[in-house]
Amino acid sequence: MRLPPDPSTARVPGPWSHRDVSANGIRLHVAELGEGPLVLLLHGFPEFWWTWRHQLVSFAEAGYRAVAVDLRGYGDSDKPPRGYDGFTLAGDVAGLVKALGESRAHLVGHAWGGMLAWTVGAVHPRLVGSVTAVSAAHPLALRRAIRRHPRGQGRAAAHIFRFQVPVRPERSLTRDRGAGAADLLRAWSGPKWTVSSEFDEVVRRNREAVLIPGVAHSAMEYYRWAVRSQLRTDGRRFAEAVDRRLEVPVLQVQGARDPVLLESTAADSTAWAGPRSSYRVLPEVGHFPHQEAPHTTSRLITDFLAKV
Repeated sequence: MRLPPDPSTARVPGPWSHRDVSANGIRLHVAELGEGPLVLLLHGFPEFWWTWRHQLVSFAEAGYRAVAVDLRGYGDSDKPPRGYDGFTLAGDVAGLVKALGESRAHLVGHAWGGMLAWTVGAVHPRLVGSVTAVSAAHPLALRRAIRRHPRGQGRAAAHIFRFQVPVRPERSLTRDRGAGAADLLRAWSGPKWTVSSEFDEVVRRNREAVLIPGVAHSAMEYYRWAVRSQLRTDGRRFAEAVDRRLEVPVLQVQGARDPVLLESTAADSTAWAGPRSSYRVLPEVGHFPHQEAPHTTSRLITDFLAKV
């Protein structure tokens, strides 16, 4: 019987450096490259920090300090039994900015990481210089779209509801050495990327990462809190906290062929975007613009940051 991967396997070598940072009461693993204003990169599901490998290099070359983090429960970061609610996750990011010795950061997030960036911008505004949301709606925009358009965004986000049952989603995700994660990557990507030479490596890396003990369960806890909290006091408090227009510019980067987050839902998020915000749609791109079209996505973000 093959043993599960050690968490240290998430420390993929490259031009970046790896280290651990204590923030908000837990240990977070980060990969870092470059010097300058801090750009903090927040990954989505089913990924880990390595999803930002292209942007780490691009942002460092553009004169930024690029830091990609394994979020709570992922990669080589701590995987505590609790803390997967919106407030605590935002506290992780806020604590990480301070622990990195910075007073502010430009937040760049994909999917779950993007919704987290929206959240931090609302509840910790003094720590945020700008927000870039890649395939990521504002939390309230997504919630409303699912309710109002059950056959549209509701159907596109059906996985959220499948993830609510105990145990079964974790087993599905990790079956056959992570084949469940591979299936999601393939189903959510644009067709051009799935036949590229890079895609096989992406699948291999993420299959291995989801098999790290605790990762599959932690990833499901993000989704479970998001749905179940809507019937509780903490969910109402969270909705009130994020229901405000951000004080900083927001760049939204959306794939035209994203089957998970519909373009109409992403567009509705502009109601919460701050002044001088931008919205860009990439043709023939699915749910992973930063990987499917890395050069275009990096250029859009660095151009946006230069104006900020």
